[in-house]
Amino acid sequence: MSPIAGGLNRLAAPNRSVHRFFLPPQQAQGATVTLSERDAHHALRVLRLRRGDAVTVLDGMGNELSCEVLEAGRNEVLLSVKQRRFTPPPPCAVTLVQAVAKGKAMELIVQKAAELGAHRVVPVLVERSVAQIGDEDAARKVEKWEAIAIESLKQCGSPWLPKIDVPCALKDFLARGAKFDLQFVASLHEGAWHPRGHFQDFFQRQNRAPESVAVWVGPEGDFTPAEMGKLIAAGGRPITLGPRVLRCETAAIACLAVLNYELQDPENFPAATKSVAPGRSET
Repeated sequence: MSPIAGGLNRLAAPNRSVHRFFLPPQQAQGATVTLSERDAHHALRVLRLRRGDAVTVLDGMGNELSCEVLEAGRNEVLLSVKQRRFTPPPPCAVTLVQAVAKGKAMELIVQKAAELGAHRVVPVLVERSVAQIGDEDAARKVEKWEAIAIESLKQCGSPWLPKIDVPCALKDFLARGAKFDLQFVASLHEGAWHPRGHFQDFFQRQNRAPESVAVWVGPEGDFTPAEMGKLIAAGGRPITLGPRVLRCETAAIACLAVLNYELQDPENFPAATKSVAPGRSET
């Protein structure tokens, strides 16, 4: 099996019959852990968990804790950790550089990016962005997006939580000089390739699979010609998702889904075929 198998999300299959909760890494240590107040309320009032019930706790850093309810008080749930399992991160870290979309659209993008195993989401402000975020709003927005990503994590069972950056201007992100093996730009321009062509071209040149990929998705109305020129000058490669004009949230989801699929395809990286080490468990 290819080490790329699983693409963005080469993770252990989640146990769908067990309820999942989230705790930050620093709160997921030791033989017992305590659910957050919000999760405890959900566990007690909605799920009606009782002593002895099995649950799973994710810490967003690859650790999955198989637990049992030890104490279920009026407002607190104490869990006994029975087993810890660590799942390595996906072999290719995918960053979504997303022009900030308006309202619910951006929330949907963050939700689906977490489900599709994105490593990082970078919201950028561009000339045609409808949504504009001031410095005072930025921290509040990131907090809300992180909460959405955590809920998505609990739903899909991924042990890795994407990092969500503070929104910044496109020019400021480019000025950081972030390095990626491949950078893609979702585009309707003539001459744009399907991502598969870029992956196969990369393998032919480097004789390995990429370890980091960024994909830029523009706002409604796309990037301006000047912005597109800057992205291409920075190494961005235009990719096509077909002839249809997609909404920005649809384009983001489609890009991540296509990259996920292509990173799983051993035909794109034929020499990288070997077995994949399973996640490590500790009792």
